[in-house]
Amino acid sequence: MADAQAVAAVSEEAKPDADTLQVLRDLANRLRIHSIKATCTSSSGSAAEIMSVLLFHVMRYKEEDPENPNNDRFILSKQLAFFDMAIGWYGQGLGTACGMAYTGKYFDKASYRVFCLLRDRESWEGSVWEALAFASHYSLDNLIAIFDVNRLGRSGVLPIENCIDIYQKRCEAFGWNTYVVDGRDVETLCAVFWQAAQVKDKPTAVIAKTFKGRGMPSIEDAESWHGRPMPTERADAIIKLIESQIETNRHLEPKPPVEDSPQINISDIEITAPPAYQVGDKVATRKACGLALAKLGHANERVIVLDGDTKNSTFSEMFKKEHAERFIECFIAEQNMVNVALGCAIRGRTIAFVSTFAAFLTRAFNQICMGAIFESNINIVGSHCGISVGEDGASQMALEDLAMFRAVPNCTIFYPSDAVSTEHAVFLAASTKGICYIRTNRPETDVIYTAQESFEVGQAKVVRHSVNDKVTVIGAGVTLHEVLAAAADLSKEDISIRVIDLFTIKPLDAATIITNAKCTGGRIITVEDHHPEGGIGEAVCAAVSMEPDILVHRLAVQGVPRSGKSSELLDMFGISAKHIIVAVKSILTN
Repeated sequence: MADAQAVAAVSEEAKPDADTLQVLRDLANRLRIHSIKATCTSSSGSAAEIMSVLLFHVMRYKEEDPENPNNDRFILSKQLAFFDMAIGWYGQGLGTACGMAYTGKYFDKASYRVFCLLRDRESWEGSVWEALAFASHYSLDNLIAIFDVNRLGRSGVLPIENCIDIYQKRCEAFGWNTYVVDGRDVETLCAVFWQAAQVKDKPTAVIAKTFKGRGMPSIEDAESWHGRPMPTERADAIIKLIESQIETNRHLEPKPPVEDSPQINISDIEITAPPAYQVGDKVATRKACGLALAKLGHANERVIVLDGDTKNSTFSEMFKKEHAERFIECFIAEQNMVNVALGCAIRGRTIAFVSTFAAFLTRAFNQICMGAIFESNINIVGSHCGISVGEDGASQMALEDLAMFRAVPNCTIFYPSDAVSTEHAVFLAASTKGICYIRTNRPETDVIYTAQESFEVGQAKVVRHSVNDKVTVIGAGVTLHEVLAAAADLSKEDISIRVIDLFTIKPLDAATIITNAKCTGGRIITVEDHHPEGGIGEAVCAAVSMEPDILVHRLAVQGVPRSGKSSELLDMFGISAKHIIVAVKSILTN
């Protein structure tokens, strides 16, 4: 749509008067000046008019209360304090905005809208197009994405430069209502944002033609100035030039928001009834997790689950069956799925659980790290871990996930070993701050805990012990059952071992490990369905590193895995009960 057509289409009562338009231009220049003073770089200025129109004319919010749940939301790919999320790396903002818009439309059922400003170079990230597809599929008409098309990347000119018609066609192909505007024209910007508010059942993309370094002689639209310091004398001269163009001294107050967001409570989440399992039942922890999520959904109506087209394998379909309106199918787009979850959880509007095969989470590691940086509260369930996956093959086996999540700041890692502990892990994760990761397994395993057993974050379980124990053997998940089987066989040879179920890998219960190791001659064996790098063995070694009389022997999956029966693979890669028995005898002999 041409700029003149956009302005003509606006109703008379919605058009800003000439004085307001001038104030918006002046506010844009003031923003430009603040940007120069703050950075002394020439990369600023291309989106000043866009920001002026959004902040002082379009968006509804309480300036004195930026966390108000009724406020419009804004996502920016630069670091600014006021906004809901200022993404430090490109490609994640739009997915996060999708989560906020989805929450506003389907969970809060509120009037607030979500705005996301993207740089044109950001549009080369695949996750942006995952988000575009998601927003269109779910008819997020409360979402407006603004593409700041200034042709320049960080280190040079972008391939399609100023061809804004290409951006337009791409957005339209993804089902977005799309406008092309001069990003310097505040009147046209006011008009298209007003029109976007009238659109139903489609998200809106505003393709804004801008110039980097706008208003800066010899710098505007010039290459190689991104992040390059500007000499102070030159910056002072440019500031004076921009100041000379300011005609007013008015400040525009933002419009107040519509106050229709519901009051919610996501605290005080507890298990409403004991787990419905009996000792000896055979249940896969992935299935127990699906059942626990469904149960949690009844405990709090703000619990949501996102899945990446794996719900029939992760058993998140059990949550969908009972809470269909709170289940988000994100399809095979793991980066966007994590971004959407982050958006849903912002401002504490939901308790979000992401569910997929753990092996696929490597694709979204950067998104997970950004969530940790912004101290987000989301829970991630990774199923089909380790070689115990069996016939599905190496591509489905997560053998590096513990290392990945151990490296995430303030991340809590649950590794439950049976159905009862899995249910406790889900409920504990729902009330734990920060990123939580729950590792679940494919094979069915025995329930070993009674329904009355209690669990805490950072507290391991000593599941087998006696005064005659010679070695402490530590397992988790499927390997705990191999350890218990080994313990039973060793006892027939009058060899007693102490068995510890870690439950949480991070934080690790170092006190329990050290205390029990000292009771067994300082001998520890760790057994894990994970590569040796970054897994349970290394976590335990770090925990006992200051204890001179403790020796740790590690059993882990070495090399590249293959397809096969679960039991055969556990034996082939040296983490079965048979290999644990050999390790115990070897450590006692030596």
